[in-house]
Amino acid sequence: MKKAGLLFVFTLLLAFHSFGQDQKAMLYSKDPQLAKNKKLVYDFWREVLEGGHLDLAAKYLLPTYIQHNPNVPTGRQGFINFFSKFAKPLAIQATVKAPLISIVAEGNLVVLSFKDEHPDPKAKGKKYTTTWFDMLRIENGKIAEHWDSALKE
Repeated sequence: MKKAGLLFVFTLLLAFHSFGQDQKAMLYSKDPQLAKNKKLVYDFWREVLEGGHLDLAAKYLLPTYIQHNPNVPTGRQGFINFFSKFAKPLAIQATVKAPLISIVAEGNLVVLSFKDEHPDPKAKGKKYTTTWFDMLRIENGKIAEHWDSALKE
């Protein structure tokens, strides 16, 4: 019984650790190229998307950037034009502000996964959990393509 209790506590600690994983630790990979790809996407997210520094888009996006979100035009210039309507440069933060839970890289693809709670519009006083992802393809050290689960607005 004592062993089962210790195993249960150990399992809880592992689960807690994995959910509260440090963002910098998420950038690690045994493969240096995968780690580099993760860092590229992570820095793009912090500096351009969350930081609003569209002047840095050329550092991260290929001119031929392909956008699969139906609300955002394709091409680096299309990206800049779209986000310039509402992006205001802010101080660049050391970590991603969005509720990031994982960064996975395989080959030339990087996937960011997020999890958040929101008020349930159908049940006052209750919340629901939602998850979403963004997947980016890397080509020659820059972001070439983006997918997410967005619907046309």
